[in-house]
Amino acid sequence: MNKEENVIEVKNLTKNFGKFCAVCEVNFSVKKGEILGLLGPNGAGKSTIIRILTTLTRPTKGRAKVANLDIEKKSDEVRKHIGLVAEKIILYNHLTADENLQFFGHLNGLSSETIKERSDRWLKRLSMEEWRDHQSGTYSTGMKQRINIARALLTEPEILFLDEPTLGLDPQTTWLIRDFIRELNKKGTAMILTTHDMHEAEILSDRVAIVDHGKIVALDTVENLKKLVPNIENPTLEDVFLELTGKDIRDTAKKSAPVERRGHFGGPTNNRVR
Repeated sequence: MNKEENVIEVKNLTKNFGKFCAVCEVNFSVKKGEILGLLGPNGAGKSTIIRILTTLTRPTKGRAKVANLDIEKKSDEVRKHIGLVAEKIILYNHLTADENLQFFGHLNGLSSETIKERSDRWLKRLSMEEWRDHQSGTYSTGMKQRINIARALLTEPEILFLDEPTLGLDPQTTWLIRDFIRELNKKGTAMILTTHDMHEAEILSDRVAIVDHGKIVALDTVENLKKLVPNIENPTLEDVFLELTGKDIRDTAKKSAPVERRGHFGGPTNNRVR
């Protein structure tokens, strides 16, 4: 696939929960080897977009292609090309890192030999090799997240979805994961990254899409987005974000959305609208 080709194409994507529009006629694309940052306040629809693109929930209307495959007509095939690092860590606490990776690898149809070779590589790179025989329930949050990332990479996906991958982590683990994301991207992995960390979005993303109330209100490079706030000298990405989404606190609770369960990545589903 040419680097200029799109690995993700989204056209008028919409997801309604009753009368509530979580994602409203969204359009964007992601090229091979590109990182698209997806920013938005709580409840803006970021994670719902990811759930649709990873085939965990169906859109109400619109269409999307991932790896040139229709997400509804070819959902099983789509899953062979993608990896998901969800905000909710998908691991079983009573299993060791090795046992978790073997379990999820077999779910994806990989041989034991392939799983071991790839586990060895990712555990070493993510500084978890010496902990591989410990139960995951004994790990810190940062250690669990590193195994969570290794799990998502077992199939060596060409497209990786990262939903707040450094949320609540210490600075050292955050640095390691960000450095690893850059490394994967340089090797050609395309990514969609959601985060509330403006610095993270700025240093990792080739382009940033700002989502609010289910719609993309701006999508461009960080440099061009900063031009949207000419009244501020040397604006930051946070200045842009607040200019476009406002400064009101989003504390209003919404009614729970209906629970949907489809094919998944082997762990509990997270059905919150975010």
